[in-house]
Amino acid sequence: MGLLRQGFVTWLLGTLFLSTLLICKADVHYYEFFVREANFTKFCNTTSKLVVNGSYPGPEIRVHRGDTVFVNVHNRGNYGFTVHWHGVKQPRNPWSDGPEFITQCPIQPETNFTYEVILSDEIGTLWWHAHSEWTRGSVHGAFVILPAENETYPFPTPDADQTIVLQSWYNRDFEEIYDEAVLTGTAPPNPDAYAINGHLGDTYGCPSDTIFRMQVDHQKTYLLRIINAAMNEEKFFAITNHRLTVVAQDASYVQHFTSDYILISPGQTMDVLVCANQNMGQYYMATRPFSDSGRPPPNYITTGIFQYANSDGGLNASSITLPESNDAAAAAGFISRIRNANVTQNPPMNVPTDIDRRVYIAIATNNLPCDNCTTDTRAAASMNNVSFSLPQIDILQAYYNRSINGVFTTDFPLEPLVFYNFTGDLSNGAVSAFTSQGTKAVVLNYGEAVEIVLQATNLGAGGSHPIHLHGFSFYKVGTGSGNFNNVTDPRSYNLVDPPLINTLHVPDGGWVALRFFAENPGVWFMHCHFERHTFWGMDTVFIVKNGTTVETSILPPPASGMPRCPGG
Repeated sequence: MGLLRQGFVTWLLGTLFLSTLLICKADVHYYEFFVREANFTKFCNTTSKLVVNGSYPGPEIRVHRGDTVFVNVHNRGNYGFTVHWHGVKQPRNPWSDGPEFITQCPIQPETNFTYEVILSDEIGTLWWHAHSEWTRGSVHGAFVILPAENETYPFPTPDADQTIVLQSWYNRDFEEIYDEAVLTGTAPPNPDAYAINGHLGDTYGCPSDTIFRMQVDHQKTYLLRIINAAMNEEKFFAITNHRLTVVAQDASYVQHFTSDYILISPGQTMDVLVCANQNMGQYYMATRPFSDSGRPPPNYITTGIFQYANSDGGLNASSITLPESNDAAAAAGFISRIRNANVTQNPPMNVPTDIDRRVYIAIATNNLPCDNCTTDTRAAASMNNVSFSLPQIDILQAYYNRSINGVFTTDFPLEPLVFYNFTGDLSNGAVSAFTSQGTKAVVLNYGEAVEIVLQATNLGAGGSHPIHLHGFSFYKVGTGSGNFNNVTDPRSYNLVDPPLINTLHVPDGGWVALRFFAENPGVWFMHCHFERHTFWGMDTVFIVKNGTTVETSILPPPASGMPRCPGG
């Protein structure tokens, strides 16, 4: 099937699906976000954090599928930032996608900017967060998308739902942490604790710490909307003596399966059913990090309480059953069970089969020379040995206006510059850990069928990586261990029911393949969702050119204007 025919089929399927949604009533919602510093006392320590409307996590947005949301963000803090609507595809509207210096410049103190968040086929749980330096550590919240009017769940309607936000807690200001890491060229510190919905639980030894409690009724079923908002940690999560039924990931329904635990990467969201069908009492919910890196995060267990109404007792820390923090088999086993659900509530399955553009990306942690750092090098990261450097004028503005030159180039390498045994023993130094900087993008034609293979490497600390692509949900069609073989490995691809997601886990010592149609014109960021790797440069940009019609072209910028760039 050629590009034109594939593109027509995709357009037709998408149009029919969205037309069905539009038959239902779509609403417009308005939110006001006031972002300022507030004091929080946790871990027996009082810390100032930049937060939205005084809360950590921030306010929940709750709307219906296909709605439009306007969020007026008022910066009452001391430095600029932006906000990203993670997993919202924003069709033709990169102006409101949010990553700093990619699609906009920061919202400066004492100014405001209104985002237009356009929902399409997303359903379930997403989230929003700041997308500037390390600000997302405290500026984040849930984005819940309920079924449209007259639309049902593809499972019995739960009795209630509950948002669960998994977080990293630092006893310091996030901007201070970022500034220090940039100044010294060293890795930022590990978190002091982890949190569930802003609560540290009862495992850290501070008597004033609070614990999150979820009140439940016996024999009722609850939909948990789980968000991993942690800065640099993949997470295991479980509820003692209760099985979890996974029903959705990244705002797309999956084939139901039941597990004693879940694994969720930073940036990912997961919808899980749990039935309160055990003996009345209190049960721990618990989370701990998963890491297969040479530099693992602290192995803290953080607790909450799943509490049956009108009951006490029953808590027993020894009954918490989570995989060990380095249990790669448990992580891989869980991920392998996630498959796309063939239900009418999902977009029609449309996996690209005839590929127009292939991109093979080796991801690594690296070094860069540094004259003013603690040592003569500083920590860095890269894709295809290019450590992404943020410009001071956003790439979208430069691309759209055409008259602004020198902001970015379009020569991001479509394969590694040097091929070596990516997943072999690199301890002998035969492969240089040094990289080079650039602001390089990949340009895609509208409608192209794209395959991206992400290859983990053993440079630096190695380990898994959660990679997020803005502007799209994509099909995860394959994964494997070792170095990707472009002849034999595609034979194992799942083109029947691959999960449709926006953030994926690239396994340590392995690779993962994703596919999508480039049918959302704009400038779209791809990056590791470990925050230290993002600012080190494990990023790139995909620019999707306009199609041949107004309906396949980028929307004009908002009439009220965009935030001014530094010096602008």
